[in-house]
Amino acid sequence: MRLELGKILINDVKFCSETKVDKGVLYINKEELIAHLMDDEHLKSVDVDLAKPGESVRITPVKDVVEPRVKVNGAGGVFPGMISKVDVVGSGRTHVLKGAAVMTVGKIVGFQEGIIDMQGPGAEFTPFSKTNNIVLIVEPAEGVEAHAYEKAVRMAGLKAATYLGLAGKEVEPDEVEVFETKPLFEQAEELKHLPKVAYVQMLQSQGLLHDTYVYGVDAKQIVPTLLYPTELMDGAILSGNCVSACDKNTTYHHLNNPVVKAMYEQHGKEINFVGVIITNENVYLADKERSSNWTAKLCEFLNLDGAIVSQEGFGNPDTDLIMNCKKIEGKGVKTVIITDEYAGRDGASQSLADADVAANAVVTGGNANETIVLPKMDKVIGTLDYVDIIAGGFDGSLREDGSIMVELQAITGATNELGFNRLSATGY
Repeated sequence: MRLELGKILINDVKFCSETKVDKGVLYINKEELIAHLMDDEHLKSVDVDLAKPGESVRITPVKDVVEPRVKVNGAGGVFPGMISKVDVVGSGRTHVLKGAAVMTVGKIVGFQEGIIDMQGPGAEFTPFSKTNNIVLIVEPAEGVEAHAYEKAVRMAGLKAATYLGLAGKEVEPDEVEVFETKPLFEQAEELKHLPKVAYVQMLQSQGLLHDTYVYGVDAKQIVPTLLYPTELMDGAILSGNCVSACDKNTTYHHLNNPVVKAMYEQHGKEINFVGVIITNENVYLADKERSSNWTAKLCEFLNLDGAIVSQEGFGNPDTDLIMNCKKIEGKGVKTVIITDEYAGRDGASQSLADADVAANAVVTGGNANETIVLPKMDKVIGTLDYVDIIAGGFDGSLREDGSIMVELQAITGATNELGFNRLSATGY
């Protein structure tokens, strides 16, 4: 598959009477966007606000982040199985409004939503302090059940990103990146002098709002399978989960997976990047055994020399991570795992809930239990009502002076296990 990503650089967002892109500015007809989103009976109201880099703005509780984009040509459309019909994506051309992001904010259902500060020390721990953010404040209709509300909010984010992405369809991109993966045997013959390496991406699928979607299918219902890397880059995988904000893979993370990009940078030079194996993180032992068995089997079937394995979440999924690592290594395939740590506020506790001697090459996104004080911001988009109860918060997190003391766990993307963050360390 060959995918062209046309990047339209967005350096500002403004409300206007017409939704368009002009000279690096995304203009938005606020009323039209709201009307587009309010066709869902599960929603009582939708408001739209803007947050830009460097502003004294706090956004919370953040649910998902989505990058606006539009399919220009090639099979499928944006967000297949959710917005577009089910068709295989990953080829043709897609235009991306790079530098813009749609965020969804609303009443909390669980405990695991996030905080994004646009300035100050907290801004250094989230990539979304650097994007021009279109924030949807979404309120549920009376009597709507939690799961229906969460679905409605998720769809609102995807709809808004699609609506805004259309503004870039006829715009000449500032930059075009090309990514290509050839059919397996053709590429293996062409690059037979290079080691064959795959990316194993673990998808959060523990249920109870811990969901990820593959072409619209809940990942709990899949067995491990092989994808072209360009499918990920073109919207095949979407977030629908409420895991801790620090290591949640938002939809934006899936669309801009840095592991995929880094492997493409070495493709044809140092490695033969053969593809992506997606696997899930279910709760029960039998499901974990099945998925890790299949993952290792696919690695063996592809005759891999190496695999990079990334986790999403912590605790229960630590077992999936170690099972995948141990079984893949057992097939003679060298692994590197990417995770983060919950080692206590002093960093002295065991980092993962599971371990094995096979996991001897590790990249960590940092210790999510480390605490930070976030100073008061001049403006809050959303509400501070949940700061004391979100994961990473505690009784007294919100102080009388408006500042907040939380663990990094509460900051969206702070210890992301794709490496989409500023914290990292390696161990060999």
